[in-house]
Amino acid sequence: MPILEICRQAKTASRDLSQTTSHQRNQILLTLADVLKNKQTAILEQNLVDYAESESNGLNPAMLERLKLDEKRIAAMADGVRAITTLPDPLDQQFDQKELPNGLQIYKQRVPLGVLAVIYESRPNVTIDVAALAIKSGNAVILRGGKETLRTNAVLVGCIRAALKHHGMPEGVVQFIDNPDRGLVDELLKMYLYVDMLIPRGGAALHTYCREHSLIPVITGGIGICHLFIDASADLPRALEVITNAKIQRPTVCNALDTVLLHEKITHTFLQSLIERMAQEKVTLHIPSDVLQQWVIDPSEYIRPISEGDYDREWLSLDLGVKVVRDVDEAIAFIGEHSTGHSDGIMTEKDTNAAHFLRVVDSAVVYVNASTRFTDGAELGLGAEVAISTQRLHARGPMALPELTTYKWVVKGNYHTRT
Repeated sequence: MPILEICRQAKTASRDLSQTTSHQRNQILLTLADVLKNKQTAILEQNLVDYAESESNGLNPAMLERLKLDEKRIAAMADGVRAITTLPDPLDQQFDQKELPNGLQIYKQRVPLGVLAVIYESRPNVTIDVAALAIKSGNAVILRGGKETLRTNAVLVGCIRAALKHHGMPEGVVQFIDNPDRGLVDELLKMYLYVDMLIPRGGAALHTYCREHSLIPVITGGIGICHLFIDASADLPRALEVITNAKIQRPTVCNALDTVLLHEKITHTFLQSLIERMAQEKVTLHIPSDVLQQWVIDPSEYIRPISEGDYDREWLSLDLGVKVVRDVDEAIAFIGEHSTGHSDGIMTEKDTNAAHFLRVVDSAVVYVNASTRFTDGAELGLGAEVAISTQRLHARGPMALPELTTYKWVVKGNYHTRT
């Protein structure tokens, strides 16, 4: 189907969906969860074909890990859809009510954004997460996944459309660009008359391209170069557990830890503990040469000298950068220079250092004594998210239901006229 027609159908369908009740939208999602379970065999069959082809084409391990589905992940997708139905309806909320001296009644009312377009790579669960959040918030959505997961996404979109059809809703609520031709993306970026927001979920090159070429408002995010600063006052054994979780719990995602900053006063004791623990977890540490020469007593095969550009790299693998800093201020300055504004934190027992860190570090999510892996819609009690925004306008951090709405002013009078 031509891009123009896809966008037109999405715009029309968005109006139909916006008129549904919260109960109707939740019923669509509950049906979708059941369809995912019933179509599990077909989903896994197509995913296996996508995975084998991508592996033979040399897709990197991080992307392959994101691509692969199994029964557990499909069950998690279905459970996530059901969980979204339990969240408060973001629509029709009235707020900022007031009555003016002239008697006019004024308030703001939440409404859907309209039509979303999401461009993403390799992660078929995004197809379900985004579609479910769009339906719950009354938005139509245009999905453009990567060519490496084309077959899997086609089956998943079929599941979504089956649920929509079962409840009498137009299939155009969820549109799918099933052609990997990149020229279609260029066409999509010009459809500002039909699409209200564009969300690219991929690498820096995709984000830059969309910002430079889109006529549609763009929300970027999801690229995380994440830091944890270990203060001199930190509970070091517990801090080591947080570092380990932030790095290895799922190393191929954007909120995994990339660089650990060590206060110089703890380097002589803590660095060796970090080396030993990361070696157990098969994590390669990238450490400055001068630190290696001064502090590393027992070398490990999981140690490499830091290379130029490593501190500006989102590893997405079992690799971790190490930097020694004088104090919290140097840690903050380093984060300001190298962070992507995603997720950064401090391990400390000193309240003044925690407060200073929270005040100055300007990332979408800032942590005190917690793993960066909590930057996730579900973990923060939001349900799933369509993206993790590192921008300042409209939405920041995990973008869940409220971030997929806007509002309109409602003014009620008694045949008022302006003097």
